[in-house]
Amino acid sequence: MGLKISVAMCTFNGKQFLGSQLESLATQDRLPDELIVCDDGSSDGTCEIVREFGQNAPLPTRLFVNDDNLGSTKNFEQAISLCQGDIVALADQDDVWYRHKLDRIEKAFQRSSAIIAVFSDADLIDDSGSQLRGRLWDAFSFDLDEQKQFTNGRALNVLVKHPVVTGATMAFRRELFDIVAPISSHDLHDWWISFLLASYGQFEPISDPLMQYRRHQGQQEGLPPRVPGALVAQARTRGPNFYLEQIEGFHRLHARLGEHRAGLPYADCAQMEIERKISHLARRAQLPRARVARIPEVLREAFNGGYRRYSAGWNSIARDLLIR
Repeated sequence: MGLKISVAMCTFNGKQFLGSQLESLATQDRLPDELIVCDDGSSDGTCEIVREFGQNAPLPTRLFVNDDNLGSTKNFEQAISLCQGDIVALADQDDVWYRHKLDRIEKAFQRSSAIIAVFSDADLIDDSGSQLRGRLWDAFSFDLDEQKQFTNGRALNVLVKHPVVTGATMAFRRELFDIVAPISSHDLHDWWISFLLASYGQFEPISDPLMQYRRHQGQQEGLPPRVPGALVAQARTRGPNFYLEQIEGFHRLHARLGEHRAGLPYADCAQMEIERKISHLARRAQLPRARVARIPEVLREAFNGGYRRYSAGWNSIARDLLIR
C-alpha cells in the first residue's frame, strides 16, 4: 500500500502569489492526498481564493481560518496537526512547485524506511516569476561537503553551525510530529523541526531543485543578503543581543531534547553539540567593544575550532575583528 501525502500550507494576506502556488499543487504528477490550509486572519481575499480552488481542485482541500492571529510558527504547527497523511510536505503561499516534486519526495521515502525527512534545493524567482541567479542552497552556503555530511548521517554537525533546511522544501513522516510539537512560538518552525528530526534519524537532502522559491520584500523570513555591502550592514547590526537570542533558542531546543531523550537516538550527541554552540555564542556576545582588545579572545576561539564548527569560519572571524 502506498504512502499518503498531506500538504500543510499556511496563508496570511497571500493573494498576490497564492494562485500560482495552488495551481502548481493541482498539477503535480503525483497529486497530494489532501491539502490543509490554515489562514491566520487574512483580509485581502486569500480565503476566497482557497475556497474557490477547493471547489474544483483534483485533491481534497480543507481550509481553517484562525479566530486569532497565531503567527507563522504556531500556524504551521496547527496545520501539521490537522494532516492525516503518512508524509507531511510543508508549503508556503508564495512559491511554485515543479510538477515532479511530490513524486520525487515519495520515491525518497519509499526507498528506505530509515529516511524520516527530506528537503531539497530550489530555484530562486522574483516577484514577477523571473528566475534569479543561483539557487537556494547557494544562498545558505550549503556546499557539497555539508551535503555529504547530511547524507552520511551527520546532519547535526551542519545544523548546529547554521540552518540550511527551508521549511517550504521539507517533508517528514507524520508519526514524528509528537516529537517536534509543541513548537516554541519564539523560534522558526523549520529550524526547530529540522534539528529535532535530525536528532531522531536519517534526514536526506535532495540536491535537485524541486520548486521555485520566491524572493520578495513581503516575505516574513527572507534569505541572507546577496551583495557584500548588505552583508556588512547586516553584520553591524549583530551586537550581543543577536547572540543572546540565539542562545535562548538553543536552550529551548536543549530542554526539548532532554524531554524526549528516550525516543531520540541522537539526543545526547545533539545536546553536547548545543552546549558547545552556546559556549561559542556566549564568547562572541562577550567580546570587548574595543577592536584591539578583541584580538586575543577571537584568536583563542579560532584556535579552539569554535568559528569553524559553530560559525562561518574566517568570515565570522573577520566580522568580529573588523566590523562589530
